[in-house]
Amino acid sequence: MIGSNLPRLSSSRQLTIPRAQSPRPTHLRSMTHFALGLAALAALSICARAQVITIDTSGKNATTADGKVDRRYQQIKPTNVQLSNTEIDPKTRIELLRTMQAEQGFAMRPLPRGHKGLTLIANGNLQPAGEPYLNMVVNEGLSVNPGDRVLITDVKFEHNKMIFELNGGPDLKHRILRHIELGGGMGTSPVVQDEGTPATGSRLTLEFKDRVPVMTGADVKALLAPLISFDVKTPVQAYTDTLPPQLKDAILSHQVLVGMSTDMVLYAMGQPVNKSREMDGQEPFEEWIYGKPPAPVYFVRINGNRVIRLEVAKIGEPMQVFSTDVVSGMMRTDGTPVMAQNTHVHVVKEGDADTDPTQSGQAPPSLANPGDAVGVHQDKTASSAGQMRPVQPAKPNPEYEPDVNPDSAPPAAPATAQPASTQPATTQPAVPAQTPAAPPAPSSTTPSSNFNPAQRPASAN
Repeated sequence: MIGSNLPRLSSSRQLTIPRAQSPRPTHLRSMTHFALGLAALAALSICARAQVITIDTSGKNATTADGKVDRRYQQIKPTNVQLSNTEIDPKTRIELLRTMQAEQGFAMRPLPRGHKGLTLIANGNLQPAGEPYLNMVVNEGLSVNPGDRVLITDVKFEHNKMIFELNGGPDLKHRILRHIELGGGMGTSPVVQDEGTPATGSRLTLEFKDRVPVMTGADVKALLAPLISFDVKTPVQAYTDTLPPQLKDAILSHQVLVGMSTDMVLYAMGQPVNKSREMDGQEPFEEWIYGKPPAPVYFVRINGNRVIRLEVAKIGEPMQVFSTDVVSGMMRTDGTPVMAQNTHVHVVKEGDADTDPTQSGQAPPSLANPGDAVGVHQDKTASSAGQMRPVQPAKPNPEYEPDVNPDSAPPAAPATAQPASTQPATTQPAVPAQTPAAPPAPSSTTPSSNFNPAQRPASAN
């Protein structure tokens, strides 16, 4: 490396030369210039060793100063069209010329000017892609924006290529003859008059592996689909189809997002009601106003070609201000959301769930302990205390009927067989066995349609 073996010069060391060996004054200036040149070369060599430049020509990971290249310049997804192995014949070539000549479509990506143009490999990648693609658009100029209408003005066949001239092509007709003049004597005249109008078209080359195979017009359109769409669309549909899904839904639902371009705002909201130009410190901006009260009013602040701020004013509500750019991240990815969705989210629905627990695998609610059988009658033991059992209705007493025999009394029944009464229990004094006791209060299960309260004997207090 140049300058790697040069001695290091110290600024504090002085150079002393004896008088007898000192060079002439005329040579001293040249030696000084030579020393300065060597020092410059040494500095350049040190800088070259410290800096490493990496160039990626694949187009997949191309980067610019502000991050990834716009998704419209990234590598395309290859198509999958079944192609024949037979070489194209003259009849098929004429049919393709009739089908593709003067055919109109919509550009899915920016198409640059320039004599070379873009090259699309059949069922393959796009050349160039990534940063070289962007540089071609910047250097040669832009011919067609995404979503604009494209007209195929000429189709040419080569050995293994189909060349499409779009919107007149990138070259002027008879561009060689424009430089030839004929005449004699006092003056000459050009063979072809140059009107001074530059060519604004583009060129697209469809390249095959060995030769152009036998195809139909539908096959050619399917191969060109990543760059040109031949479907029937409205201008809004043609433009939004070139955008990520989230951004497309926002435009079709007439929403403005921070980071949108002016074209996106026009497709989403149309022409503004009013425009004004102001200054925010040292930053100039243009504000587009949409809507009039009592409807919501949108203040869209634009700097250059991008929305930098959005204010939404509604009657009776505070001003909503949006200043976070959410569009740039979408345009530098493959269309997936930039912010990852939170997977640890539990959605709770309001109201009762309209589901059947027996069919969803969940057991119905129960008061039984885990492991106990539900619905099976068990004895009243210590282990089954507190367990829910089927309800058994009380059995009516046929010997006591108030309407038939009010003076009769039912025999004493065991405490366990007596049904529970809905009336409060009364305390009765102890009486001899031969004295009939007062009849108990009628049970809740005894029919009370013919019961007369006046015939009920009074209980002793």
